[in-house]
Amino acid sequence: MKSSREGWRQNALDTLASQSKQLKQEFSNNDPFPHVIVDGLFPPQLIQDLVSEFPSPDDKSWERSIADGIQVKLRSNWITEDDISPITANVVNFFNSGSFMKSLSAITGVEKLISDPYFTGGGRNCILPGGVLDVHADGNWHDLMGVHRRLNAILYLNENWQEQWGGHFELWDKELTGCIKSVLPIANRLLIFETHDFTYHGHPNPLACPEGMSRKSLIFYYYTANNRPSEQILKAEPHRALWRKKGLNSLHNR
Repeated sequence: MKSSREGWRQNALDTLASQSKQLKQEFSNNDPFPHVIVDGLFPPQLIQDLVSEFPSPDDKSWERSIADGIQVKLRSNWITEDDISPITANVVNFFNSGSFMKSLSAITGVEKLISDPYFTGGGRNCILPGGVLDVHADGNWHDLMGVHRRLNAILYLNENWQEQWGGHFELWDKELTGCIKSVLPIANRLLIFETHDFTYHGHPNPLACPEGMSRKSLIFYYYTANNRPSEQILKAEPHRALWRKKGLNSLHNR
């Protein structure tokens, strides 16, 4: 529990504040859609503690998301904070805090953010060897809160990750012609990106890490009461993920 009592929270906020102008510029200018990468935001011991709390693949706490060719992964099925192990809960509280969301707004320009106390779809994610996550645009709506999804933040927890194992997070162009940028999911890498109906992303190539290993991350979603700008909307009604392999191109051609 040592790392949960240290001053990493304020250090992280101070780092984001000191780099806010640069991060905002990178976020706005990065292709193919607004995103930014922040490496080393947290102390290495905290990342190690999060990994030590990560459940084994056969743990009953996982929800299995399996759809052939679309997604093969595990994700946490947290209902309340009581379901989260102590150090992870401390980190989750940080990402859901007003202080962190003010930093997000300063970097992204998306104001009046709302975090998700229900942990819908977020939390721990785990992809085992052979697992995939097809290219898609995220769902646009939170059913319980009635708010619009605007930003994602992913904290990777993969220590000593090798390039040849794959697991890259791919950012695709608006026309779905191919990957524009790929991000290696190394430990203590925070990826923040805008999410709407044209921010296509995924992990479409089967994971090639050795047996007994997995691709680990913590994922957080952020919402606003205000709707997205009209240029970010392909399908106005509330929808779940729009999958490339489920005929997404037909929506473009309507």
